[in-house]
Amino acid sequence: METRIAGPADADAITTTVALAFRDDPVWGPALEAPDGGTAHLERFWRYFVEGAIGQGAVSMQDGPSGEAATVAVWLPPGVDELTDEQEAEVDGLLASTLAPERFDAYQRLWQRFDEAHPHGEAHMYLSLLATHPAHRGQGIGQRLLAENLARFDTEGLPAYLESTNPANDHRYRRAGFRPVGGFVSVIDGAAVTTMWRDAGGGADAGVGAER
Repeated sequence: METRIAGPADADAITTTVALAFRDDPVWGPALEAPDGGTAHLERFWRYFVEGAIGQGAVSMQDGPSGEAATVAVWLPPGVDELTDEQEAEVDGLLASTLAPERFDAYQRLWQRFDEAHPHGEAHMYLSLLATHPAHRGQGIGQRLLAENLARFDTEGLPAYLESTNPANDHRYRRAGFRPVGGFVSVIDGAAVTTMWRDAGGGADAGVGAER
């Protein structure tokens, strides 16, 4: 599979892959759980993050044989917020009308924890989302896509930051040169979030492993 930069026409496919990949995530699964068990809101939620990053020209992807986004890395360049104030208000409106009141309150506190943990000093690339379509899991394509991206950032002298919301993925990020620098727990069920940093030129081992 060849890697390419995603454009606006890819938003649907990327959003579908992200929503499927994070549906059972230890942190985001419970955070976005609707009282009736519905999932229709998930693609609407993730689309905000996908479209914003696509607009920055920083989303890498590989296409699957049936038009799906086989794997995708949603990056944000230095100094760029994930959402505008208007988008954040729209996301809050979506979730306030979908989640139970106590779950929506917990989501807002969780979002605050992500924001407080994010480093705001040295310029860096931010890996907002790394997702692999369920049909392509276990092939190592997400790990290789990440390694390709990081090699490019190394040539630009840019470090990288991410939050791992699934402990099963932590060792894969370590192989890519990231190191844990902190963390916090979800206010919903105490699931661990590990914050990780990679210095420019930090090295990578694109070993094969199953991905979310």
